[in-house]
Amino acid sequence: MKINRLGIVAISLAAMGALTLSGCAAGTEKAAAPKGDSKAIITTNGSEPQNPLIPTNTAETGGGKVVTSVFAGLVSYTAKGELENEVAKSIESDDAQNWTVTLEDGWKFSNDEPVTAKSFVDAWNYGALFSNAQGSSYFFDDIAGFSYDADSELTGLKVVDEKTFTVELVAPEADWPLRLGYSAYSPLPEVAFEDMAAFGENPIGNGPYMLKGEGAWEHDVKIDLVTNPAYDGVRKPANGGLSIVFYDSQDAAYADVQGGNLDVLDAIPDAAFETYESDFPERSVNQPAAVFQALNMPYYLEHWSGKEGELRRAAISMSINRDEITDVIFQGTRTPATDFTSPVIDGYSDKLKGADVLEYNKKEAKKLWAEADAIAPYTGTFDIAYNSDGGHQAWVDAVANSIKNTLGIKAVGKAYPTFAAALDDRDAKKLTGATRAGWQADYPSLFNFLAPLYQTGAGSNKEGYSSKEFDRLLKEGAAASSVEEATAKYQEAQEVLLKDLPTLPLWYSNVTGVWAETVDNVVFGWDSVPMYTDITKK
Repeated sequence: MKINRLGIVAISLAAMGALTLSGCAAGTEKAAAPKGDSKAIITTNGSEPQNPLIPTNTAETGGGKVVTSVFAGLVSYTAKGELENEVAKSIESDDAQNWTVTLEDGWKFSNDEPVTAKSFVDAWNYGALFSNAQGSSYFFDDIAGFSYDADSELTGLKVVDEKTFTVELVAPEADWPLRLGYSAYSPLPEVAFEDMAAFGENPIGNGPYMLKGEGAWEHDVKIDLVTNPAYDGVRKPANGGLSIVFYDSQDAAYADVQGGNLDVLDAIPDAAFETYESDFPERSVNQPAAVFQALNMPYYLEHWSGKEGELRRAAISMSINRDEITDVIFQGTRTPATDFTSPVIDGYSDKLKGADVLEYNKKEAKKLWAEADAIAPYTGTFDIAYNSDGGHQAWVDAVANSIKNTLGIKAVGKAYPTFAAALDDRDAKKLTGATRAGWQADYPSLFNFLAPLYQTGAGSNKEGYSSKEFDRLLKEGAAASSVEEATAKYQEAQEVLLKDLPTLPLWYSNVTGVWAETVDNVVFGWDSVPMYTDITKK
């Protein structure tokens, strides 16, 4: 399935009139809601969020699944990745650098506080402020006034009136509205700023769902959401809420769907790849999604920086037999990577210069490893950190064996009990070797696969990569005046990554999911996440 990406608006800035995002405006006739029990709770799988549920500090899938359900931003995305307005009535610009945002009337948070222009401006300023140390702060670095190393107000944000604010960008970005469906751009109510940590434990949003009440987040067990009566946007729920259950393993979740104790599962354990389609006839999905899997090596570890590190990264990459692993372990649900993005995103390429480093080449891998050993001999065990609650053991073991058999070194998997625990050691720079890494796109764009992960200082650049050449090409692509020019710059930037290998691309993931006989209208979105609001229960 080809995902429709709005991407960079194909408009020459030199000859451009007003740029307007109109989306699905107020008064547009909507399709009839699917029939079902409107009060029924849909049960689905999830994982314990790493942090309190503050939109600008939630950058992993466990928390993201909740935040996108509890908050509504200016725009949202359809299942195909198309943009439609939520809180925004219009987003307009004459030059792609100075934008005017007008809000729809009638929006409220679940505590009955009105959603205003100030709700957005205050939230974005909080998220961008250096001392607040928000994981998604870099999403605001294109707004005038942003600083990576000191507290600085976003001077590019101005409240005009209750329903209007303006945004001045550092440089023109014709596709700037495309990113605004990401949860970091959510508004916040005034109560959030009284005690942000407490707010994150029981957030008050303006989205289709809200937390059920005190105790709705039972840590390491589940989060219960119910419909938000104040919400009247384009994602109106056809059910009564969600119960997001945290499982220790995908196998346990799969067994619960089979037993009718779980309605929807968005990740199939590897043990079920051969049988899931027959286990769930006409109730399964296997479709491409904007998800990328990789292996990262921290620069702070001995042997993994400078020329020696460059040689070892290339050697490790060429020692991994991606074709064999995706065929034997994943059985057609993964595709070997040829770049750093995803085939469902416009601009993807399998012809980048230097991409041969992603191909299995035992002879070249051994040669490069020997050259690195001539600089400093490698001793000890090469370990790969992964979270055991995510169904990763089989492929990690296969990758470790491929490396061991190719290079003649000891290589093993290093299991963490939860995704949050694995992320905590990455954030604290306590890794002892490689780590499983991955990216589920925030919005459908090449830029979103590159900037958050590899731009200097970006919040998800957890292993500390920095390249002036890459940063320059990324900035030039963001300010490009056409799709073709932007894509060319982003591809050049990826060729820099293929030389430096701050991450070792492994494969692109399909979303593979199943659902029980208890539910209907199950559709998986462009980013692999089920469209929960559409699901009905019989």
